[in-house]
Amino acid sequence: MMEPPAIPVRKAHDGLELPAIGFGTYKVNGFTGAEAIKSALEVGYRLIDSAFNYENEGIVGKAIRESEVPREDIIVASKLPGRHHQYDQARVTIEESVARMGLDYIDLYLIHWPNPSQGQFVEAWQALVDAQKQGIVKHIGVSNFLPGHIDLLIRATGVTPAVNQVELHPFFQQNEQRAYDDAHGIITEAWSPLGRANQMLKDPTIVRIAEKHGVSPVAAILRWHLQLGDVAIPKSMHAERQRANLELTGFELDEQDMQDIAAMDNPEGYTFGQNPHWHEED
Repeated sequence: MMEPPAIPVRKAHDGLELPAIGFGTYKVNGFTGAEAIKSALEVGYRLIDSAFNYENEGIVGKAIRESEVPREDIIVASKLPGRHHQYDQARVTIEESVARMGLDYIDLYLIHWPNPSQGQFVEAWQALVDAQKQGIVKHIGVSNFLPGHIDLLIRATGVTPAVNQVELHPFFQQNEQRAYDDAHGIITEAWSPLGRANQMLKDPTIVRIAEKHGVSPVAAILRWHLQLGDVAIPKSMHAERQRANLELTGFELDEQDMQDIAAMDNPEGYTFGQNPHWHEED
C-alpha cells in the first residue's frame, strides 16, 4: 500500500479536515466499482464521496471494509436525497445510509440539494444536526446550496454547514459562493471538477497551460483547484489515472496561468441545477 501523496488539507469551522483531492463515485457501482474504490484507497485517496442517489453506498462500504487502509484514516461522505427532506424520513434515510455501508458511522453527510419547491430543507438540516448528536454522522454539510439557503439553516438551527459541495470548474468558478463559504468557515467542494464531456480538456487555454508545464490537461485543471483552495473530487476507474490525479505537487501554476483560467469563467453559460448528477430524483 502506498503512502498518500502530500496533498494540502482544507479545514472547516467545526474542525473537519479534508484532503484537497478526494475520490468521486458517481456511476461507480457493483463489484467493479468496489475494486476501483479499493484501488483509489491503495494509491492514496482518503476522501470517498458517495450519495444515497448514486445507489452505491453498499459498494462504498464494502470497499472501505475490505481495504488495508485503517477505517479511521478514511473520510466517507454520503448525501440525503431531495425527496426525503421531511424530518422523520430524513432521520430514517440517514440511518439506512449508515446501515447500508455496514459502518458504525459516516464521516460527512450532506443534503444533496435544497429542493426549494418542496421547501423542507431546514427540516432536513435539523435531522442532520440530530444525527450528528446521535453520533452516526461526524460532520454535516450541504450540496448545491446558495448563500440564501445556508443563511436560513444557520438562522433556524445555529449550526453552520462544514461543507458545501457545488459544481465548480474553470467554466463555472462560483466566485460569490466561494467567498461566502470562506467567510463562514465552510469548505467548498467541487463536483464535476473537470467540467463535462471532455470539452474543457480540449480548451486551448487549458491545453496551452498544460503543455507549458509538461502535464496533462487534467493535471492542469486539478492543480488550478488545488491553488484555488477548494476540494476537488475527480473520478477514475483506472489505478494509473487515479494515481496521476493525486500527483499535483511537482509543478505550480503561475500568476499568469491563474489569470488566464480566471478569464474562462462563464457563469451565464451554465444554469444552476441543470446537471442530472443531482437533479434526477424529483
